[in-house]
Amino acid sequence: MTRMKKYVTAAAVAAALVGVPTMAHAIAPAGTPASTAGVQATTVAKASSSSSAQVVVPGKRIAAAPKVQLWLTKEGKHWSTPTMAGQFRSVTDGNLDMSQPGVSLQAEPVEGRYFLSGIYHGKGDAATVKVETEQGAVTGTIVRLAGTPGWGGWYATSKLPDSPKSKDGKRDFVRSVTVYDAAGRTIAKMASPSSG
Repeated sequence: MTRMKKYVTAAAVAAALVGVPTMAHAIAPAGTPASTAGVQATTVAKASSSSSAQVVVPGKRIAAAPKVQLWLTKEGKHWSTPTMAGQFRSVTDGNLDMSQPGVSLQAEPVEGRYFLSGIYHGKGDAATVKVETEQGAVTGTIVRLAGTPGWGGWYATSKLPDSPKSKDGKRDFVRSVTVYDAAGRTIAKMASPSSG
């Protein structure tokens, strides 16, 4: 039995060592030679220490907020809330213009907060998202699939609006959503019509 434990331990160590270069290669910028991927990965990790990005496999469910799950597939963003399970926003049906940078927004009240989420698309590796609301700025989380699909999801929560609608009868609670890379460059931005 002791001999078997040694083999299992050796196999686990070997698997971990084989996985390390693979992970470094996965987060290296496109076109980076594999021999420098480890160095690039360290640089990326240091540069994005304030990053709120999660790289996931298709179908991996994330607890985005209390009683809210969000997950990505190659077809788009999925999410479920206590009042509406199985919601979906596609990146393949032509509803989003993927030829230029952009951000979508879905907002709904959940458990006494506003759950905000959407899809971003553009060039670069998204690191964080900032949502400007009528009550101030909120930093959200980026969720993206491994590799470089050119799009990903994002989510954040905020306090509910103080009033149900503005004076003109419309609700522009979210002023803007901006997705940034680790260096602080804008990848995509959405602004409400009333934000100027």
